[in-house]
Amino acid sequence: MRLLVPTATLLSFVLLGGCASTRVAGIDAAAPIAPAPVPAPGPPADDSLNATVWFQTSVERDLVYTAIYRAAGARLDAALRDKHWDALPKEERSNDVSRLPAAIIVDIDETVLDNSPSTVRQIRERHGFNEAAWGEWVNQRAAKALPGAKEFLNTAASKGVTVFYISNRDASLAEATLANLRQAGFPVKDDSQFLGLGTVVDDCEQNGSEKACRRQLVARRYRVLMQFGDQVGDFVQILANTRDGRREAIAPYLAWIGERWWPLPNPLYGSWEPALFDNEWAQPEAARRAAKEAALDDARP
Repeated sequence: MRLLVPTATLLSFVLLGGCASTRVAGIDAAAPIAPAPVPAPGPPADDSLNATVWFQTSVERDLVYTAIYRAAGARLDAALRDKHWDALPKEERSNDVSRLPAAIIVDIDETVLDNSPSTVRQIRERHGFNEAAWGEWVNQRAAKALPGAKEFLNTAASKGVTVFYISNRDASLAEATLANLRQAGFPVKDDSQFLGLGTVVDDCEQNGSEKACRRQLVARRYRVLMQFGDQVGDFVQILANTRDGRREAIAPYLAWIGERWWPLPNPLYGSWEPALFDNEWAQPEAARRAAKEAALDDARP
């Protein structure tokens, strides 16, 4: 059924509507245009923010570390039984291993100890890495054990395996580092198990912060069952720190991954980052960020 409206009433609606439209139009035309709201200033961009939040808060990180150390534990007895089993790169081994006692080599930072609070301080205080702030953190001796690490290493130590902590922490930080390791529950029988940057190795030429000489020092007296680290350089010497050079260094040993070599995730920092901008930290931050963005692949044809 249609709704019938009297003609007079309809005309009133039209007139009123016309007047209303004229008034609104007039007001709108005369009113000043309000400026767009200015967004409140936020924190500056920081490339490590997401990585640090993931490292500190995600259960997935804990699961990855737990899985790696648990898998290594499942292979430990087989490695001990095989007297020719050795996890050192071939160019770093020149002696017979069959009668040597067993050892395991681990990196420290982001391999067995969690130093992410140091990165949080960098984010909040808005500065990059510097040695003074790092030394303050290390001397606080507050780094916690990463999931699965101390359980695995204590099991290995109970089977007669000596654990060597080869780290690029400076050798001057040995006392604080060893105290932190012991406090966190790691097996440390004596101070010689920490081999920091600056350790002198006779008859071996040190190349920057590479760990080859320190691995060879362990090799002179021990058969190395396994190595653990969060950087390619924790396992083998990198001759060229480029994307291709890093892959070439690891290529001959891919069969050892998950058997003798156990890499752990570290999105916070590492030699993978300067490999993207020609190892030139002196470049402006914007240039480094542009180089990292340029390295991304969006898979478009």
